Amino acid sequence: MTKARDLSNLISTGVPNSLITLDANEIPNIDASKITSGNIASARLGNIDLTNLSATNLTSGTIPDARVSASAVSQHATSFDDNAIVNDISTLALRSATAENAIAYNTNSSFVDVFQDSSGIASNTNAPRDTSEFVSTVSSSEASSFTDLTSTATAQTGFGTGNQAGTFPAFVRSDNGGSNGNWFNGSTIQAKSPTITNGFVVDLGGTYSLRGSEINFRSWSTNARINAHYYVFKNLSGTWEYLNGTARGSSSGTSSSTANMTASNGDNIHGINVSTSGIDADYRATQFGIVHQSIHNNGNHYAGISYVDVNGKLFSQTVSATGNFISNVITAPSSTSKMGAIITYQDNAGVNALNTDIVLQLSADNGSNFTTATMTAMPDFATGIKMAKVNDLSVTAGTQLKYKISIANQSLGSKEARIRGVSLQY
Repeated sequence: MTKARDLSNLISTGVPNSLITLDANEIPNIDASKITSGNIASARLGNIDLTNLSATNLTSGTIPDARVSASAVSQHATSFDDNAIVNDISTLALRSATAENAIAYNTNSSFVDVFQDSSGIASNTNAPRDTSEFVSTVSSSEASSFTDLTSTATAQTGFGTGNQAGTFPAFVRSDNGGSNGNWFNGSTIQAKSPTITNGFVVDLGGTYSLRGSEINFRSWSTNARINAHYYVFKNLSGTWEYLNGTARGSSSGTSSSTANMTASNGDNIHGINVSTSGIDADYRATQFGIVHQSIHNNGNHYAGISYVDVNGKLFSQTVSATGNFISNVITAPSSTSKMGAIITYQDNAGVNALNTDIVLQLSADNGSNFTTATMTAMPDFATGIKMAKVNDLSVTAGTQLKYKISIANQSLGSKEARIRGVSLQY
């Protein structure tokens, strides 16, 4: 009877804890889900491996900064490359300096020189700055005074002939009123272009600078007199260019790529005062031409000239196969170990290879160590003016910055590099 009652109590109320005895063999088999409260002492956890813990189980709380590596953050961040912005700013600085004819200057992060003068150049070896605002291995010599070329200049074959006794240039070397004839041209009017196909071309018999010179001509009534006209010249590369200037004598207006002079319909001297300004205003020429755009028809529709007078400064050149130039020291506001640059250059003759014919080196320790850059080409800076760049070039750290440009494999008339500008980045 008593056992039956005890069994009934067990079924209805369960076994009292006081009657349960657990040994060490039974504890490891306890289901973890049964542990619903309390804290487990750290000593009881031992060396538990949490490296395989799924991140999805971290649903709350904050991970200390020390436990998060830099790579864990950077792998999710989009990197920012400011080179495109820096290059645009450098290009804009070169354009501004060119337009303003600015001398070399620097800011907290850049240095710009378009060779308006030599103030930004510390030294050069066989690479002088030219007065036309570039650096090359070509050395130029120009006479200090003008030479009257009227007695030595000749007509260029294929552009007009004399129609009376004597042939050009004999009768145009003195202002004889056309009594010995005229140098006349056909009635064809060529379209506006620096390359002359129909006009009056004079060979100077050498190379002369026409900068600031005077050119005069007279039209006699034997032929139609020139009215609207402009002037051109053949440069040292054999390319025709516009000869800019203002009118003299009985002409009026200006001569340029966009403007023509006009000449009066009378027995007068007409001419041009050649410009002395502009980036390429030395006007070094072997020939010049007068291109008529309209005529005064005096019963003869063939334009003619009875007298030509021109003067110029004798010009000569020599070239060194190699040369280099080094900038002044630019002081950076803090130590730098990376530099960049944009250069502008011109293939005045031939094609110059970047990193072979034109080599750029940068230094941050006052030139004690120069690092050679590998430049890459950029879109042209302007017509005939190329650009190249290098970004983030590693250099020996310092605050005394310099650049060095070396020019190689140069030959007069076949390969001539002209360095037009440098924008240094730091």
